[in-house]
Amino acid sequence: MKWNQNKVIAHRGAWKKNNLPENSIASLKAAIDLKCYGSEFDVHMTSDGVLVINHDDDYQGLVITTSTFAQLKEKKLSNGEDVPTLEEYLKEGRKQQGTRMILEIKDVKGEGQRMLEITDAVVATVKRLKMQAWMEYISFNYDVLKRVLVLDPLAKVAYLNGEVSAEQLKKDGFVGADYHFSVYKKDPEWFSKAHNLGLTLNGWTVNKEEDMKWLLEQHIDLITTNEPELLFEVLKGK
Repeated sequence: MKWNQNKVIAHRGAWKKNNLPENSIASLKAAIDLKCYGSEFDVHMTSDGVLVINHDDDYQGLVITTSTFAQLKEKKLSNGEDVPTLEEYLKEGRKQQGTRMILEIKDVKGEGQRMLEITDAVVATVKRLKMQAWMEYISFNYDVLKRVLVLDPLAKVAYLNGEVSAEQLKKDGFVGADYHFSVYKKDPEWFSKAHNLGLTLNGWTVNKEEDMKWLLEQHIDLITTNEPELLFEVLKGK
């Protein structure tokens, strides 16, 4: 594997500049073509147990957790694609070995048991497709990420919510923090604390050039953005 060595994670794929649907196979391919370090995407489960890629809890007016996959397939993305399944998405990602797959397990509030079932199904799919080397897992649900590490102790997991200390993340075996960049602006000591502990720091969702530059000056490891092309330009001008 020869992973791309840059700081760019395309948020929901590289969709914005090319007017592609977010979280589509096309936006994943665009992120791969840009040679991003990673392409982020979001996973939900339908009522009949199919893992699908979509950001919001609903897909074109259908609540994913209470809809069947067949119902979702009745509606197309703007480029004519069906809502992708996790399996389809990973099989596309498996065709290359440069861009990592940054998989967010979407939190369903108040559904602790279901969240663990979804997590088990996600990790089982990754293992069945032999894609562990491509994957990094993120979530706003701390227990979900701890469960990933039970199922795959070598997995890379990073937490999104912003309130857990660097020391606790390290203790629980996380690879790092993946916090909104405002968390680091409020407490710039995050950078030295995390790096002293051997943790990586990612900031989301960073779309303005001045914010990108500030984070790069602090030696952030990764930046998640809707504007990957802009971030590459900023990195070039460093």
